[in-house]
Amino acid sequence: MTSGTGSFDGKDKFGRPIVVVTGLGVVTSLGAGKIDNWAKLSAGNSGIRSITRFATDGLRTRIAGTIDFLGPATSTAALAETFADLAAKEAIEESGLGTPGHFPGPLFVAVPPIEVEWSQRIEVSNHAGANDQVTYADLLRVSGQFPAYHDRFMFGSVADHIADRFGTQGSPISLSTACASGASAIQLGVEAIRRGDTDAALCIGTDGSINPEAMIRFSLLSALSTSNDDPQAASKPFAKNRDGFVMAEGAGALVLESYTSAKARGAKILGVLEGCGEMADSFHRTRSSPDGKPIIGCIASGIKDAGLSPDDIDYVNAHGTGTPENDKMEYLGVSTVFGERMKTVPISSNKSMIGHTLSAAGAIEAVFSLLTLQHQRIPPTINYLEDPLIPLDVVPGVARDVRMRHAISNSFGFGGQNVSLVLGLEPAA
Repeated sequence: MTSGTGSFDGKDKFGRPIVVVTGLGVVTSLGAGKIDNWAKLSAGNSGIRSITRFATDGLRTRIAGTIDFLGPATSTAALAETFADLAAKEAIEESGLGTPGHFPGPLFVAVPPIEVEWSQRIEVSNHAGANDQVTYADLLRVSGQFPAYHDRFMFGSVADHIADRFGTQGSPISLSTACASGASAIQLGVEAIRRGDTDAALCIGTDGSINPEAMIRFSLLSALSTSNDDPQAASKPFAKNRDGFVMAEGAGALVLESYTSAKARGAKILGVLEGCGEMADSFHRTRSSPDGKPIIGCIASGIKDAGLSPDDIDYVNAHGTGTPENDKMEYLGVSTVFGERMKTVPISSNKSMIGHTLSAAGAIEAVFSLLTLQHQRIPPTINYLEDPLIPLDVVPGVARDVRMRHAISNSFGFGGQNVSLVLGLEPAA
């Protein structure tokens, strides 16, 4: 039995059901599906490109990790649903759980804030007789002419549609905890199985927020990279010349199951969700607490919840956004938890290649962390220029083969919403 997984009665050392992963699905700017994504990620390829979806004249940032291979884009909500649907389909098919249209467990979906976007406001305004403002009352008044609008711009619409499509059980849960959302969705699934509420859960993080309004909002926060001339070199986590994150979109999906349930039906176990840590910052809308205590506590709590010690962690999948503030604070967090050992523990950032997928990031990076453990290969951090103030082994430039049993995936959101997931390989029988 590996450390932290307990006895083979299906319980961990704390007497809780062991939570395993039996299905994975992903779509990012690198491609659709695990095979395509892993091949490009481990090769150090970038999915960042110049935006062609809408006019970028006058925008400070004109690059993003857009998904342009699925046809023309519509609204944020419609894109988020499309990506979630693709990732969920792949994950459920791999798991072999349930029957078509019937998934035997609840759905937890991390989604971006759903708003009526500029183009939709203009369209509704024209029909509502409004001038420069469109109210929710206007939207309801003209909903007969736009029957999909009322449903589409409800916060829970994506979850409702996914639940209907895959036949998940109970009321679907939509959540939004900023950039930690995808990891929060997974944590809710883990906790539901540990409580004995269910033997399985479908957990998804999805985001399709690349639109002019969102780009401008993040630009006003000085959060985005403006390295427009070389898109693939723009995302620079932990680099001395980092200048902000690159917005991206996509989805990650995981089928979680109790160890007992998966073994009983002969399912292939892809990994173990060993621990979850969370801690709120409550310091500032965008900045992290300068003492780093919430991030330190989040990482330490995840490791403790897994029944492990920092010495057991072989790899850190960093939040690693490439903003000056975040990378500095993440270094403070990991170096405090791991001490001098952090100089040798590999810590890489998937965002250097796919960009920051916002609400989807925690789920996508959990998928990539499990693939990293499966393949015993760490994807690189590309575009790295050493920063002497952040002395980390970021696996620069080229993937690295390393023996690994346990990994931690960090997700730190604006407003101080922090989640760390600890993942491991299947326990030996």
